[in-house]
Amino acid sequence: MIIKILKWAGITLLSVIALLGAGYGLIAMNIKNRTVRQYNFDNEVLDIKSDSVTLARGKHLVAIKGCQDCHSKDLSGRIMMDDGAVGRLSASNLTGGKGGLPSDYSATDWIKALRHGIDKSGQPLIFMPSHETTLLSEQDMAAIIAYCQTVPDVDHELPPINLGPVANVMSYFDKMPLFSVEKIDHAKPMVARADTVEGIKLGEYLAVSCSGCHRADFKGGDPLAPGLPPVPDITSSGNPGKWTQQQFLQTLRSGKTPDGHQMKNDDMPWQMTAQYEDKELASLYQFLHSR
Repeated sequence: MIIKILKWAGITLLSVIALLGAGYGLIAMNIKNRTVRQYNFDNEVLDIKSDSVTLARGKHLVAIKGCQDCHSKDLSGRIMMDDGAVGRLSASNLTGGKGGLPSDYSATDWIKALRHGIDKSGQPLIFMPSHETTLLSEQDMAAIIAYCQTVPDVDHELPPINLGPVANVMSYFDKMPLFSVEKIDHAKPMVARADTVEGIKLGEYLAVSCSGCHRADFKGGDPLAPGLPPVPDITSSGNPGKWTQQQFLQTLRSGKTPDGHQMKNDDMPWQMTAQYEDKELASLYQFLHSR
């Protein structure tokens, strides 16, 4: 009797393993097919100037939009994660050095990446938050491109992205945003200029950079990846909603909350928000408190 029970238990277990294996095989194939899918969008043209004001604006935007957090301060790229289960995620070398962008990488190619989330060949950029950068104004996108085209070349060759089983499964169930190209309304036109006056409208424009982690409603939710903490609610109903504007500014400049907790930059990129102008942080506070 016991032998029969063990036999059937073994058969059941093997059947479950086989089903799980087959299911994962379908998931892995789905993700693989999506990584090599070809996209084609009409080429767009921006008025890209290289005057000192534009370059200064581009440098500021690169600092506050998280570009340096992923691609390093000199934009030479880095390995963001290298984990057997999740996989290896590399942020590209955006300079013209060895391992970086090809010599014929044009402004049109930059627009494809920032506006549509695809590379020069038309394939999806993986883990690139183009669903955020696509909402930049024409003026700001042009400023970023102008600045990035002036950064010094850095020789830095990076290993390719290699997705592990956890990344495949989480992406399949839309728990890990690997393919921004699938999330973008590609027909939505860019606004010419963003509001620059302190207030809720400017805060709303800047808060796009917060939505990637804190969700579209800024109410937070589950961790973005295994091992990371839950994402907090940063609206008026969350803990930051209890802070004064001055406390909000001080926290995003120092990484230390009003109760004395020092945040890790890997969890909350306060070293990036520390580079916001006072009016930008004040506007962000006003917008989030209006939610």
